[in-house]
Amino acid sequence: MKLLPAVVPTALFDQHGLDREKHEWGYDVLHAAAAPDGGTYALAVLWRHESSFRPDPTGPSFRHQLIVRYAPDGTPLTIAPLREPRSDDTATAAHPHGHRLAVLRDGTPVLTTRNGGTYVLSPELDEVRTAWPIASYATWSDRDPDADPFAASIAVTPNGRLLCATGEYGVQQWGGVMLNLVSVSGPDAVLAPGRKPELRALACLVDEIREQKPTDLVFPHVRHRGEPVFGGNRPLPSLVEALDELTGTADDLHRHRDGFLHYPAALGDDLFVVPVYGRTFRSGSRGQQFSFALLDDTGAVRGRLGGLDLRADSPFTGQDYTVVGDPYRGRAFHLNRYGLYAWTADGELRARLSLDDKPFKPLRHFALHGCSPDGELLLGHRKQHLLMRVPVPDELSALPAAVESAFAGLARARNALKKRHAPVDRAWADDTTPVRHL
Repeated sequence: MKLLPAVVPTALFDQHGLDREKHEWGYDVLHAAAAPDGGTYALAVLWRHESSFRPDPTGPSFRHQLIVRYAPDGTPLTIAPLREPRSDDTATAAHPHGHRLAVLRDGTPVLTTRNGGTYVLSPELDEVRTAWPIASYATWSDRDPDADPFAASIAVTPNGRLLCATGEYGVQQWGGVMLNLVSVSGPDAVLAPGRKPELRALACLVDEIREQKPTDLVFPHVRHRGEPVFGGNRPLPSLVEALDELTGTADDLHRHRDGFLHYPAALGDDLFVVPVYGRTFRSGSRGQQFSFALLDDTGAVRGRLGGLDLRADSPFTGQDYTVVGDPYRGRAFHLNRYGLYAWTADGELRARLSLDDKPFKPLRHFALHGCSPDGELLLGHRKQHLLMRVPVPDELSALPAAVESAFAGLARARNALKKRHAPVDRAWADDTTPVRHL
């Protein structure tokens, strides 16, 4: 087990006059990804919102995105504050909710945004090598005329294919870009200046497309039958229709329709898992329909990850929607407020760690971010700003013992970090790691 602190440059606290012992600021680890060399990249945000309700506001609002690079042993190597570049050479401090990291086979880190903006970075985090931007809040009334997005998420398969989630304008009654398409590139795909790979659409969440205009086509590199996905040219049936038929819930209140797509994960070069969730309700959505669909290279739904109860294992509690894949070993994992689950590529549930059991209760405080090429789960603590890499045994039935062993060493590893970084109120302020502004 390795424990990594989500460090923040001390200079940022000094710049904004932040008192680390007061809760006048926030810090969240949004996502993390493992590199082929054993290193790690983490995406975090340091923020403060100005409030008229505070009797003595300490300063204006701010938001800093930070990407931290770690050595294989967990030592922070670089902290890179990022302001997303725009196609007009300006920069924006866009809200990073929904932003994700991926690492290509050659070690290149890539940042993707929820609407499809994609930023290829150098491994050392000293430059943005290329950018395909789109406004973070691109709606019908706030269009980005220079939008040139690529993908909202990227998962890399063993032979270098890029499994992507991409959006569309003009879906249902949604006013902006809605995540609707699952697509894949060819092997050995390259993301570089002037080299945007073509993506082949495998599936769409819904096919309820109102009249699309030429200006709606901002993802022309996503293609079906050799042409851009647009209007009626899209893979059918939709995921909603296929899953409602598979589960026999097409006429039920608790069905997949009116729901949403979450980021797909790779189980191999030609097998993928796509999380699809039914409609959410203000009164609570526990018990609502959801499916972790198994999708093959032809776009056919080959079943689901099995063994889950709609209520007892509901990801809607806490909104834990992420499923991660280990494409080198054909395994999938999911963590929510009720358990940690592990499947083989055929959809068989091989391990379920109940978070009601004492040894696994600490998992309630963690979010699942990914799986490393070496087969380690990458977990992020929701409050203590720590990342944890937990080795997964070859036999998934041994996963409970491996997780229990990792948590047995957690306190000792955390105390060692405290001696090295001297955190204040769980803020891992750092004045030794080099800072490189992107």
